[in-house]
Amino acid sequence: MKRRDFIKISGAGALTLGAAAAGCSPRKKATAESGPGEMVYRVNPATGDRVSLLGFGCMRWPMVKDAQGNDIIDQEAVNEMVDEAIAHGVNYFDTSPAYLQGQSERAAGIALSRHPRASYYIATKLSNFGDQSREASIKMYEDSFREMQTDYFDYYLLHSIGRGGLEAFRQRYVENGLIDFLKGEKEKGCIRQIGFSFHGSREAFDDFIALHDNGEIHWDFCQIEMNYVDWKHADGVRNVNADYLYAELDKREIPITIMEPLLGGRLANVPEGIARQLKEREPDKSVASWAFRFCGSYPRVLTVLSGMTSLDPLRDNLDTYCHFKPLTDEELDFLERMAIQMKEYPLVNCTDCKYCMPCPWGIDIPGIFKHYNTSITEGTYAQTREQKDYRKLRRAYLVSYDRAIPTLRQADHCIACGACVSHCPQSIPIPGQLNRIARYVESLKQDTL
Repeated sequence: MKRRDFIKISGAGALTLGAAAAGCSPRKKATAESGPGEMVYRVNPATGDRVSLLGFGCMRWPMVKDAQGNDIIDQEAVNEMVDEAIAHGVNYFDTSPAYLQGQSERAAGIALSRHPRASYYIATKLSNFGDQSREASIKMYEDSFREMQTDYFDYYLLHSIGRGGLEAFRQRYVENGLIDFLKGEKEKGCIRQIGFSFHGSREAFDDFIALHDNGEIHWDFCQIEMNYVDWKHADGVRNVNADYLYAELDKREIPITIMEPLLGGRLANVPEGIARQLKEREPDKSVASWAFRFCGSYPRVLTVLSGMTSLDPLRDNLDTYCHFKPLTDEELDFLERMAIQMKEYPLVNCTDCKYCMPCPWGIDIPGIFKHYNTSITEGTYAQTREQKDYRKLRRAYLVSYDRAIPTLRQADHCIACGACVSHCPQSIPIPGQLNRIARYVESLKQDTL
């Protein structure tokens, strides 16, 4: 079914695939439409899984400092968030051994194991970016069972394939025998569905889909970056327009899970002029809700992942998907205009995944990019000396930069060693962007902008 036909059928109410109220068994198939205030579910046709349209991405668990000053996950806060999510019908939790410097799976396992295993789906990944040997990769796979406190994975992903094309893929998963190993694990019931998360060029995506078409590998599902900016305005190098990815997967009836619906948080904190237009249309709804409605309006989407760090965004997202309204064609056209406006801002395409960390030279890469992007979206970005309130904006940026980023971790201390570049799923030229921000800061200090 195409999106336009789907929207006509579903109208402004909940989707026909979203059948049962929150709290019902996620293994039961839909028999009726969801009513007001109930989580929407999508059915995986291959398994009958009823998956919540809102999925919990575990890459941004809340953090605290331990006695030694190290960043650790706030397990109490995670438990509270997971409890609230499950109580309101969320049943899909996506994590990875690579998230939060290896802490994410354990925190997810502790929180989820307090609930019946049949009440949620676990998605995790083979994130063998560093050591691609068979031994190390299988150890990572086996460690995930222990960390997640489970004896099977519902959805298992080959993590972030695309960079380096087929050659890199074959080195990571084929030549070392891992694909055959994982197929065997699926036959044994240790894995229920095998898929991949994609970052890369259109050519690379076509190659991976060709593996499916020729029968070399059957992809049960695929995880793509999709949001109303990247739908038609991805750069084509670091990522591909999501309308193309969606169409190719939809054509093959491959279920889709969505990452980066908020474009690393930037669609929850859009520039002031764009936020004003969004709020004029839906004054009682959050800016972020537009992005989540966009992703949910496409019927091949199985779940939309959100990396929620506190109860507030969780509750906002629950409100969106428990009172879900697919976007109309006119609203989709409106969001396309907002996407075009978004592209006019000089933002760094960072999603705050922190794969680049820790920097061997101590640079706070995601912190620098987040501070810079926030200043642009909040309208506190000094652009020229002729700008209104330039002096005030100049001082505000310099003061807030020093407060947000310790001096020795600021952009001007980057030596361009390049250690971070290969880890970035967005393929951001990180040293170049840090240098650009360092030059911008220096021009503010010298008042030569």
